[in-house]
Amino acid sequence: MMHEIVVDELERHLSGNASRAFYDHLELCEPCRTEIAGMDELSALLRELRPMEGSMEVPRPSPNFYNRLTWNIVENQPRGVWGLLSPGTAFFRRVAFASLLLLAGLGSFLVSREASFSGTDAAAIMAQHDPAISHTESSDRDRMLVTLATYHE
Repeated sequence: MMHEIVVDELERHLSGNASRAFYDHLELCEPCRTEIAGMDELSALLRELRPMEGSMEVPRPSPNFYNRLTWNIVENQPRGVWGLLSPGTAFFRRVAFASLLLLAGLGSFLVSREASFSGTDAAAIMAQHDPAISHTESSDRDRMLVTLATYHE
């Protein structure tokens, strides 16, 4: 981390007119001196990219530069074990679509099966109830729900 004086005067140093206090600090502080040396080197490299005096030509990368850059970025990304075994996004889209179709099929099967098993309307539930016999709580609950749902004044 650079000290405050270096941060404050860095741009003046790069343009060539930093204060004497800035250079005195660099003589005493090794980390700041190393950081400024790196920035000086980078600044010199960037100056080389400027077009020559009187020339309007802007430096351009080679024709295949962007393709090579993209390829290098993708190839140098760290990969986990799953990345090596992964067949690709198209495969996972197909699996997701097949899963949704299976879910829809099972859902419609369960709904149709529920309708065929329930088969008990309000009258059937009321007819099944015999107050003289002890019933399970679920049958009492069904009878109570039917009574409440069919109640008319």
